[in-house]
Amino acid sequence: MLEPVRPGDVPDLTDFLRGADLTVAGLTAPAVRLWTRRDDEGIAASAGYELSADSRHALIRSTAVRPDLRGRGAGLAAATFAVDRARESGAATAWLFSRRSGPFWQRLGFTRSTTDALAAALPDAQQVRLFRRTGQLDREVAWSLTLRG
Repeated sequence: MLEPVRPGDVPDLTDFLRGADLTVAGLTAPAVRLWTRRDDEGIAASAGYELSADSRHALIRSTAVRPDLRGRGAGLAAATFAVDRARESGAATAWLFSRRSGPFWQRLGFTRSTTDALAAALPDAQQVRLFRRTGQLDREVAWSLTLRG
């Protein structure tokens, strides 16, 4: 069961996401929603999203599973959780950046898109702003999923 991240959880989540080689920019931003699942060893999985200003688009982010739990469905469960919460929030389209995990996201129905389309839909998203500022946007791979018509 994934539980909402509280302010005191952010340092542990930051370490967990860094260990998974994921972006940690803006974890405390108001538009970012994050969840974790914990066990006796700490954070076992995390997932989240960031809504656009008009709530029509959601950037799925911070989805990771501890290495010893990979290949058991925990990642799929966490990713599905984040997509479902984005849909419930009213988002019509979910987006994400992923250079390495395309086949994983395709299992959830995501299709390859362009970083220009993602950046246009979510210009104020923490990752979009960071990637523009650092020049990384052009090196990223974007994915999208229609959540509702």
